[in-house]
Amino acid sequence: MNILGEILRNNAITVPVLAWFIAQSIKVAAKMVNDKKIDFTLFVSSGGMPSSHSSFTVSLAFVLGKDYGWNSGLFGLSVAFALIVMYDAAGVRRAVGKQAKVLNKLIYTHMDRPQLEKKLKELVGHTPLEVFMGALLGIATGLLLG
Repeated sequence: MNILGEILRNNAITVPVLAWFIAQSIKVAAKMVNDKKIDFTLFVSSGGMPSSHSSFTVSLAFVLGKDYGWNSGLFGLSVAFALIVMYDAAGVRRAVGKQAKVLNKLIYTHMDRPQLEKKLKELVGHTPLEVFMGALLGIATGLLLG
């Protein structure tokens, strides 16, 4: 039994990973075009356009719907999972990023010697548009590769 081969043939694993990779690659390419520099740390960062969390979870839901049926419990569960992730990305994580921005401003403008080693990460969540575009990318990836 070739476990690795089976895993690599599993669309519920490979398609979402490819959707995530495409989303992160778009962020790297956009940074390269806008700022004329390559920032490979964007491959492992959160936030930005499009949402890789959305593209990953929506492509997973699409693949599972296609493979197990659009009326299956597995598809329903994966849609619920995707909706929770997208809500969290545009809601809670976005609020955390806004709070970090305010805290950074307070700490670094009103303290002589800030106690933080580095600034808090401000780009944590997504705008609704970034989440929506990630979802569209997930659908497209699932449709083309699933």
